[in-house]
Amino acid sequence: MDKAGIAGIGVYIPNNFWTSKEIAKKSGLPEWVVKDKLGIVRKPMPGPDDHPSVMGTKAAVEALKMANCDPLDIDVLIWNGSQYKDYPIWLAGTKVANNIGATKAWSFDMEAECGSMIVGMKLAKDMIRADSKINTVLLVSGYRNCDFVNYSNPKTRFLNDIGAGGAAMIIKRNAPNEILESSVITDGSFSEDVVVPMGGSKEPWTCEGLKAGRQYLDVPAPESMKERLDAVSMDNFIGVIKESTQLSGYSVSDIDYLAILHMKRSAHETVINGLKISPEKTIYLENYGHLGQNDQVLSMYLALKSGKIKKGDLVVTVGAGIGYIWAATSILWMQEGLK
Repeated sequence: MDKAGIAGIGVYIPNNFWTSKEIAKKSGLPEWVVKDKLGIVRKPMPGPDDHPSVMGTKAAVEALKMANCDPLDIDVLIWNGSQYKDYPIWLAGTKVANNIGATKAWSFDMEAECGSMIVGMKLAKDMIRADSKINTVLLVSGYRNCDFVNYSNPKTRFLNDIGAGGAAMIIKRNAPNEILESSVITDGSFSEDVVVPMGGSKEPWTCEGLKAGRQYLDVPAPESMKERLDAVSMDNFIGVIKESTQLSGYSVSDIDYLAILHMKRSAHETVINGLKISPEKTIYLENYGHLGQNDQVLSMYLALKSGKIKKGDLVVTVGAGIGYIWAATSILWMQEGLK
């Protein structure tokens, strides 16, 4: 059976950054808490033209360059970015396809929160293996959920790391960097624990709601969420990593690089210590914060650029998203650095 692999990756990072000092001022937290506890030295924030489709397009152009891929060769384009896009009811993928000249591709938008790129790799792989007409898939994401962060809300301080950026992957039939197996866990009992209360069918927009700040992300019952999440989150995080590697024919001890999303510093350390992975085998994204589903692609990009990922390495991507979802996909990397 044909394999599917990564032929190219691309990232876009806005050139506007908020520092830990600025975030501390906005949130009322001491700067050392922002830097040492939340793990944010700085994070990119969108400029006036950094709409999700624009950031995704810029990342897609970079991925095409690395893969030496003609946009006309793309068969399917999957938007893996945030639900928050340029317009409320709108397909971002078709816009990106038009922007880059992928006029022969069909497209759809898919969302699995901060696991979207990981689930997208599995979808692309399965589509290529199931349909002989599909040879090249572009995964693309633009993310700026930072627009929904209320820094004065103490219940959502764990979201203060959210920034903005774009990411993309070219997935091709028999490309050298083989996508192996994935593991995904969802738990719908957390589906309404982190929400933007206003703007959906349950609570339409109102002037009163805007004044009350209900257009921002909120945690209705923080103590209940923390208690329930603490009981399962780390086990699920480590569980999907272990299952992905095992299904791929490896063990956790074989992991050469872990591309992990940004989280508070203690949680990051809990994961790598629980897996007995050296800190040198990952990158803590303290200079980027959390860019949603882009984190894993950004982590791989930085690792390739710095030589942390080498030919023959087992790379595991892992993420978790509100809703709640935990996902991991393993990759056998067979190229030398960035091409």
